[in-house]
Amino acid sequence: MEDLTDIKESIVVNDRPLKLSGFEAVTITAASNFVNIGERTNVTGSAKFLKLIKDDKFDEALEVALDQVRGGAQVIDVNMDEGMLDSKSAMTRYLNLMASEPEIAAVPVMIDSSKWEVIEAGLKCLQGKGIVNSISLKGGEAEFIRQAKLVKRYGAATVVMAFDEQGQADTYDRRISICKRAYDILVNEVYFSPEDIIFDPNIFPVATGIDEHRNYAIDFFKATKWIRENLPYAHVSGGVSNVSFSFRGNQLVREAMHSAFLFHAIRNGMDMGIVNPTMLEVYDEIPKELLERVEDVLLNRREDATERLLEYAETVKGAGKKKEVDDEWRNGSVEERLNHALVKGIIDFVDVDTEEARLKYDKPLQVIEGPLMAGMNIVGDLFGAGKMFLPQVVKSARVMKKSVAYLTPFLEEEKRKSGVVGKPNAKILLATVKGDVHDIGKNIVGVVLACNNYDVVDLGVMVPTEKIIEAAKREKVDVIGLSGLITPSLDEMVHVAKEMQHEKMELPLLIGGATTSRIHTAVKIDTVYSGPVVHVLDASRSVPVTSELINQITRPAFMEKTKKEYDNMRKDHESRQQLKNYIPLTEARKNKVKIDWGNTVVTKPSFLGRKVLLNYSLAEIAKYIDWTPFFQTWMLAGRYPKIFEDKVVGIEAKKLFADAQKMLAQIIADKSLQANGVVAFYPCNSTTSDDVELLDESGNKKETFHFLRQQNKKAQNLPNFCLSDFIAPESSGKSDYIGLFAVTAGVGLEKLIAKFQAQQDDYSDIMAKALADRLAEAFAELLHAKVRKELWGYAQDEKLNEEDLIEEKYQGIRPAPGYPACPDHTEKRIIFELLQAGEAGITLTESFAMFPASSVSGFYFSHAESKYFGLGKIEKDQVIEYSQRKGMTLAEAEKWLSPNLSYN
Repeated sequence: MEDLTDIKESIVVNDRPLKLSGFEAVTITAASNFVNIGERTNVTGSAKFLKLIKDDKFDEALEVALDQVRGGAQVIDVNMDEGMLDSKSAMTRYLNLMASEPEIAAVPVMIDSSKWEVIEAGLKCLQGKGIVNSISLKGGEAEFIRQAKLVKRYGAATVVMAFDEQGQADTYDRRISICKRAYDILVNEVYFSPEDIIFDPNIFPVATGIDEHRNYAIDFFKATKWIRENLPYAHVSGGVSNVSFSFRGNQLVREAMHSAFLFHAIRNGMDMGIVNPTMLEVYDEIPKELLERVEDVLLNRREDATERLLEYAETVKGAGKKKEVDDEWRNGSVEERLNHALVKGIIDFVDVDTEEARLKYDKPLQVIEGPLMAGMNIVGDLFGAGKMFLPQVVKSARVMKKSVAYLTPFLEEEKRKSGVVGKPNAKILLATVKGDVHDIGKNIVGVVLACNNYDVVDLGVMVPTEKIIEAAKREKVDVIGLSGLITPSLDEMVHVAKEMQHEKMELPLLIGGATTSRIHTAVKIDTVYSGPVVHVLDASRSVPVTSELINQITRPAFMEKTKKEYDNMRKDHESRQQLKNYIPLTEARKNKVKIDWGNTVVTKPSFLGRKVLLNYSLAEIAKYIDWTPFFQTWMLAGRYPKIFEDKVVGIEAKKLFADAQKMLAQIIADKSLQANGVVAFYPCNSTTSDDVELLDESGNKKETFHFLRQQNKKAQNLPNFCLSDFIAPESSGKSDYIGLFAVTAGVGLEKLIAKFQAQQDDYSDIMAKALADRLAEAFAELLHAKVRKELWGYAQDEKLNEEDLIEEKYQGIRPAPGYPACPDHTEKRIIFELLQAGEAGITLTESFAMFPASSVSGFYFSHAESKYFGLGKIEKDQVIEYSQRKGMTLAEAEKWLSPNLSYN
């Protein structure tokens, strides 16, 4: 039996992080925690993906990669090793397709193959810095060095298997000796950057009944620890599911084994790997007896460990979790009851328990600083450790707020009598910048920060720069956090940073929101403000980042480290900008989508002009809700309805969904929200300059929409897309049609959330906003279906189920200004003027954000070959011409298109 008590939980901090990139940089540091590598674009591991590739459905296979990116994969593993495939050709074709879709291309790629020629073909396709999986000493030192030099020349990182001329390493000594030998060769002979080395020390099945296998897991843990402590800056990866192979068919035991293995592997330094998140149990929730027997096997703690686990496995085949109602907590002390209520989010007894605590303590402030903060500290720790999820945290905050609200009159009276106030907490100012009306993400960050004992000053939405700076000074805040959803908000954030610099402020500046990124923060914001600037990916990162910044001891080192990271990102960004392969606009237009307009049948809509839809049935709209993004709002990853089966978040997802259904039913019954919309159709033709000219019924030009064309160099037979390609050109002699729409489900939302805010109910506040957003998107989906089958009628025989609608299997598209295919928000002005959208209660801000925020607008294209795409980066020749077509100055065009410019 091995003793692991001497294994430390922390590894020396890596100050030379692994830097990868697609279109955007990914920096893997000690703070990155475990990096999960997307595994579904692998023909050996996904039957669905293999079938799509074999059936030559590469476009559909691309959706698998997109799904992984949207699911949060930081790296995508691509493997085409299958006996009946031309692996080299398939790898090349698939990677080129990935590169043509900006959302996928933003993520680094792991090229996974046992054939060097496939790996090298893949490396030639990468636009950023990827990972080779893998090289080894299996073929001898000369071949290992040759391959390593090529990997280095291509600028990639590499996985190094613990494999040499004698075979795979299956003992601790063999693992470390092979890894040491490979490391020395790579670093000292090839001059390979050590931070670009990722060792895979081999995860083998345990509990096989073979004595030699009993130390497989513990040898992996020890080897991992040895690598991280003795081979500076190297990383460790592996395929976790291998460890439980002996128990295939027994999901419960396998999930427990994966979680326990990962727990010990990460403690010992494993920082990345391929893990199926649906096959993980929460470590703390593994039944005690099962965990003991699993760890007996993994840590080889007793001779009969395998037999005991097999014995236990026989008793739990097919067993599921049972929910037990436990009200014993009401018998505890008042401190224990408040603690339980906070962690579980139970509000039923808050006033009673708070009053009891107030009478017990000398001063009401002591209730807050004592049992309430003790409970919230537990909540913060559990959330930070991934053992609580966002909906639970928001419910905890609701309990806290209600308790504090109950105490507030007593606190005010105490303050009046004594003049004494408690020690102030660190204060954070949050604001959605001018022109932007979206605040769900900001609200969530505020709740999480409040749960961790920060005072949050929320200025709301559309906040001008001068108000942000004035409030920061008046409130004496410690940190400023800016939020925004639409791309114009990026420029507004830059403006705020410039003004903070002008005012000689030194406060930390946090940047967050859907359109923000680390690379934009590094290139555009950090360069104009000398104080600390940090991009915060999501709510879970807000607390550790803020705590580092407000601590006078840790702040200088954290600031220096972040400034250095951003400086390196800028240098990397600049060098990659020079390497990008773009073509002139004239060449891109020659490579437009080829459509046979002579044989195209154009369907005339049932009416021309506009139609207003007021107070549309919410019950009908609700049938079209796609619930997957709803769970993403609450930071619960998974597709609906399969998320309910997820072993990590499934239980909480069911609770959240039940609460959502209850509120949705109440909203429909009370008519507390109103759904309005406008739809219109106009005759049109495309021009040779990528515009679409709208005509009146007499054939005279009424208005012009301006579209942009992809300029990245494409693989053979792939066009440079532009939305105007899907409209019949003037030269075709045919009159085509385009549709416009704007819908909202947010009328009445402000009144509804004001009620919840008055009740200190953040949970219901965020829930209402999330449901309004879902209803708006559902209204857009419903209306599009009516357009296809009735109002335009080009697909009258369409019969699609709910899943088909979510996967957009219908004919035609509805792109929106501000989104990947047409990123210029200013085109919304033309849409709104033609629709007269104000009649439906929908308006535009100065930055072209829609108000109410729960609104959707866009175009309708009907052609069967129309498809969604991302514009990507464009060259200056197109921006100059575009500004002339729109009657803008070049500076104005560059402002609105800044995220898409290929030049500085």
